[in-house]
Amino acid sequence: MVGGFLTGWTREGMSAMADHWVENHRRDGWRRQAKAGGYRARSAFKLKQIQSRFEVMREGDVVLDVGCHPGGWTQVAVETVGESGIVVGVDLLATQPVEGATLLTGDVTDPLTQQRLLEVLKGREVNAIVSDISPDISGNWDIDQSVALDLVAMVFDFGLPRLAPGGALVTKLFQGTGVEELIECVRPHFSKVRRFSPDASRNSSSEVYLVCKNHTPWSAPSATLSSRFEASLSQRLDGAEDVVDSTPSGFRVVRRGPGQD
Repeated sequence: MVGGFLTGWTREGMSAMADHWVENHRRDGWRRQAKAGGYRARSAFKLKQIQSRFEVMREGDVVLDVGCHPGGWTQVAVETVGESGIVVGVDLLATQPVEGATLLTGDVTDPLTQQRLLEVLKGREVNAIVSDISPDISGNWDIDQSVALDLVAMVFDFGLPRLAPGGALVTKLFQGTGVEELIECVRPHFSKVRRFSPDASRNSSSEVYLVCKNHTPWSAPSATLSSRFEASLSQRLDGAEDVVDSTPSGFRVVRRGPGQD
């Protein structure tokens, strides 16, 4: 120690260490709450905070949880809609049963999986779609973020035709190129579209949740959201050298274990 300071450390470095300690302590707090409350993942509190702020689900609703593994969001949905409600979850990974919910294993962009979902719903319209999906991470941020937005657009393409008038849709986004274009493509489908960052999200995370309320199918464009998003993004980038070509990809989620985000 020299002059009251540790040698080899700058003020900036020590501040970063302190921030890291605070963030880890904060995350542990959410995990402890999740364990104490019987939730499978701390991410359950993200949906609980979204629900508390925006009331996207109500008792008796039909809810579709896209990317439901490990089941934390499904648990919150079941609690919210009660015994009179219906909750259906789908994920590429098999999810341990959640009492009060029907869980399917499959790719939500696959027509066969979509047909299975429709059979489970038995013609009922969905009142709320919630989705905490993330793509498998390649390590290249531009590619990962592009695939993530394409994935969200595909969820909208499948979900919007099944979403009841006045219904809600909540999905995770990663901030970056194309987010503004995607949101502008979503706006005609809902009267209220907001970005929201729950307290349970990491301070350092680029994730944000798009909360869409009051579905207005009568005012929506006829073209799919994916096609409009692609056209809008292409127009913005307009041949820029740093354009990342997005290739069609299956529905993928980050492989998480119980108690993780």
